[in-house]
Amino acid sequence: MTTGARLTTVILTLNEQANLPDCLQSIAPLASGLVVVDSGSTDETVAIAHATGAHTLEHPFEGYGKQRNWALQNLPVQTEWILNLDADERLTPELAEEIRAVIEDPPIDIAGYMLRRRTVFRGQWIRHGGHYPNHQLRLFRQGSGVCEDRLYDQHFVVTGRVETLHHDYIDIAAGDLSSWSRRHFRWAAAEVEEQLRNETVYNARVPASLTRGPIARRRWLREKLYGRAPLFLRPIAYFLYRYFLRLGFLDGKEGFVFHCLQGFWYRFLVDAMLWEKRLARRNHN
Repeated sequence: MTTGARLTTVILTLNEQANLPDCLQSIAPLASGLVVVDSGSTDETVAIAHATGAHTLEHPFEGYGKQRNWALQNLPVQTEWILNLDADERLTPELAEEIRAVIEDPPIDIAGYMLRRRTVFRGQWIRHGGHYPNHQLRLFRQGSGVCEDRLYDQHFVVTGRVETLHHDYIDIAAGDLSSWSRRHFRWAAAEVEEQLRNETVYNARVPASLTRGPIARRRWLREKLYGRAPLFLRPIAYFLYRYFLRLGFLDGKEGFVFHCLQGFWYRFLVDAMLWEKRLARRNHN
């Protein structure tokens, strides 16, 4: 059986004509089936997808978790394995070859694989500050995985045994600072809404745990440690921890900008929005 009969790659898009060609080129060695789920692009994204022979589905964007789950539920093809990517992500050649190898004859009890994410910011690989390796569960057997229905920080949850692959995929964190800032402003608003929910019922959820894998460990640190620290002080402490104790300063000038923006500015923005929302609630009551 060929790799193409075993694997479908699912890519979410919205106005990604600048990013999609490189993403598609990186998965070409897999010879996988391809499904592009677009949420209303007004540029050439859909035309680029069609030119590669991709199945293109359109669905209004309601949030990353809902969009990913809708994609999984409406796949027009049936393959044994599903690979989930965003248009600004690329497989390294080493990872593409590793994926080809592991899905050819995987252990029968393996339900999914963690991939190692390598963040690239304005051409600089962010190796330090605790930002690498960053493991994400993106490859799993069809029918075994579902995405958390969260407004922010969504992860896939898989029923069954999960292993970790050795090579990286690349996340292009910024084409320019304007688009980076707009994206993170939207994410900050989503994170604030997530934190302000009184009760949320998840069909599936990665637990906050120090012992159940890298994603669960990061969630424990976020919810149990960072989440309980005082507003406005915690982004300062977090930046100092990342930049000095976790050696973020070794990432050079681009790394300094990245760690300041992602490790301090973004976190401070979330706290400011939380403070504003809570103040408005108190004044309303």
